Amino acid sequence: MKVATLRSFLSVHTWVGLVAGMALFIAFYAGAITVFSHELTGWQNARATPAASTDVPPLQAAQALVDKVVATHPKAAEAFYLMLPGEHGPEPALYWYEQGAAGNVAHHFRLDADGALRELPQRSGFVDFVYDLHFTAGLPRTFGTYLFGVVCILYGLALVSGVVIYAPVFLKDLFALRWGRNVKRWWQDAHNVIGMLSLPFHVIFAWSGAVLTLGVLLLAPFQFLVFNGKLMQVLESDFELAAHVAPANVAAPTRSVAELMAHAQAAMPGLAADSVSYHDFGDANARIEVYGHMEQRKLNRLAGVAMEGATGKVLRVVEPANMSPGMASLRGLQTLHFGDFAGAPVQWLYFLLGLGGAFLFYSGNLLWIEARRKRRQVVQPRRTQVMARITLGVCLGCVAGVSALFIAARLLPEGHEPAIYYAVFGLSLLWAGVRPAARGAVELLWLCAALTVLVPVAGLVGPQGFLAPWSDGLVLVVDLCALLLAWVYAALARGVRRRALQGEANSVWSLQAAPAAE
Repeated sequence: MKVATLRSFLSVHTWVGLVAGMALFIAFYAGAITVFSHELTGWQNARATPAASTDVPPLQAAQALVDKVVATHPKAAEAFYLMLPGEHGPEPALYWYEQGAAGNVAHHFRLDADGALRELPQRSGFVDFVYDLHFTAGLPRTFGTYLFGVVCILYGLALVSGVVIYAPVFLKDLFALRWGRNVKRWWQDAHNVIGMLSLPFHVIFAWSGAVLTLGVLLLAPFQFLVFNGKLMQVLESDFELAAHVAPANVAAPTRSVAELMAHAQAAMPGLAADSVSYHDFGDANARIEVYGHMEQRKLNRLAGVAMEGATGKVLRVVEPANMSPGMASLRGLQTLHFGDFAGAPVQWLYFLLGLGGAFLFYSGNLLWIEARRKRRQVVQPRRTQVMARITLGVCLGCVAGVSALFIAARLLPEGHEPAIYYAVFGLSLLWAGVRPAARGAVELLWLCAALTVLVPVAGLVGPQGFLAPWSDGLVLVVDLCALLLAWVYAALARGVRRRALQGEANSVWSLQAAPAAE
């Protein structure tokens, strides 16, 4: 390859990586955690006193929740969504989206231990917040989602350019981790090795992330140029199990949750139901859609049964074998993105790859800073100082904020998660902006280590009382992971401090460096 062409790819890789890298750091760090979202819901409640409702059969508890919501909010009968007890949590939850003047208003209901109806924010709990953080970076939900779609496209471009750059020395340097006095070379080797070995994983994420966040926008040209505005009608059978019908305005009792589950199981033996969608509850034309999954050796395991609510008559059965190719591909892509297949081994693999991806973007920014170091002058350019501080504030602020979320999940009631994260993240960003980069890096890494090591401590002194970590396997695993990560952050803090005191003086990472040039 010509040198000029290689330089062009290097320039594309560098600048695309800088533009998208910090957002992708947040996405990967939060994404590594959301792989275990269902398990972490159980971790948060591991020391909670069992609620009275846990003694009630799950389907009976779900029915009680439905009856309470419809009796209290009759308008909810038009359409609502019931989450069954199971992998989404030990208690049933109901979601109702009310049409308001400013758009849909979300309502989230659960039952208290005494059976009283309780309304929560739509996205409650630290697990939901970390999940949102994964694809919004903490920005407003709609804007952040579309922004991440653009970031995923840039991400794909960075992958292509990185492969082109590294291809000539792929076999020679694939497993090279040259440790010595040249620290920059070690970071470069680690960056290249992690990037190339996890390349299939990154291709999946760039592709699936763009489709899942920008899918609606990608359909727009077909909607207007090919289907004359009727594309949604063509796709209706893919997105909904049964076509909506107008309410009959004739009262008719809707079958109980237990009866609906029995009809769904009879229509599709082996269905593991986890949610139910209701339309026109209590009406003769009520429609019910039961969703779940079928255990089989396929990426796409989604399945569903549509029924008449009043009679339980099955209207449609959908499983991977009879899905349209497009919907089967989309569901398979979702499964690949979230690692929702093959159980715990894939979850742990995705967790490690997610942390490795976060390191990839963090190290990329550090390499850019080091590559522009003025080795013959003490005063370093302002652009490298600014990039160093932004990188520290965003990346380490995210790490510290997520650790603070885990602590808050044990010590504070639900609903405080956004304030806790934004406070820690904002203060970290501010601290990185006012402190010299070398000092700020050490201090923020120690903050990350301290907050992370407090995660298991918070469980010991939480309001629900002491529980030895080894008495609960899930608690023990989370605590051990927190201690291991805290050790890593502490080791990095010591290494950065050693570099600041003993490394070359002409660097933004040196405590001997002069302030940035104006």
